[in-house]
Amino acid sequence: MRVHSFESFGTVDGPGIRFVVFAQGCVMRCKYCHNPDTWNVGGGKEISVEEIANEALKYKSYFGKNGGVTVSGGEPLLQIDELIKLFTLLKQNGVHTCVDTSGICFRETDERYEKLLALTDLFLLDIKHIDEEGHKTLTGHSNGAPLAFAKYLSGHQKPMWIRHVLVPDITDTDEQLLRLRGFLDTLETVEKVEVLPYHTMGKVKYDNLGMAYPLEGVEPPTKERIQNAKKILQERNI
Repeated sequence: MRVHSFESFGTVDGPGIRFVVFAQGCVMRCKYCHNPDTWNVGGGKEISVEEIANEALKYKSYFGKNGGVTVSGGEPLLQIDELIKLFTLLKQNGVHTCVDTSGICFRETDERYEKLLALTDLFLLDIKHIDEEGHKTLTGHSNGAPLAFAKYLSGHQKPMWIRHVLVPDITDTDEQLLRLRGFLDTLETVEKVEVLPYHTMGKVKYDNLGMAYPLEGVEPPTKERIQNAKKILQERNI
């Protein structure tokens, strides 16, 4: 598996304390991405799934009842075969498994997804933009696959947490938030909705890579807009 890095005591990538594997490679080019160094599919380091599993299991005693292993990215579903192998090993050792994905690689005709679902306890699904054209402008790709993946997970009764990055004037308008909420209300297995305020902490990576920062001049959302988004997306009976 091609890996960018590990985090041994992650607390924001799923429930409990987690060992986080950041997979290398991503097809999307989200304008707010704070990890452009994970984009190159040929970057990172090639590590066997056995080595990754053994490294993760060193921390199993810290996982407790809720923790486990999360594979994030980059985009982990670019390496779905390796992901299936890794999760097979982890489930054999009683470890809670989680995938943090945009769903951009999903194809319902790909039978490997049924294997992955059987081995995955939780999906963290990043919905970048509910509008088709807005999604293309923001990421360079259609939102057809991510929305189809959300429906697929719901139809297969797989728990998911929805993540939405709040970017002023791009993803934080009431119209966009209400449309997203309407879509989420059609899903049966959403356990949690996380509103992630846009930040500029990744800008230094663009500078180091000699890349122009796509959202130059865009400031993080105000507390009022964050609370507004949380009210729309998280509260019941909207």
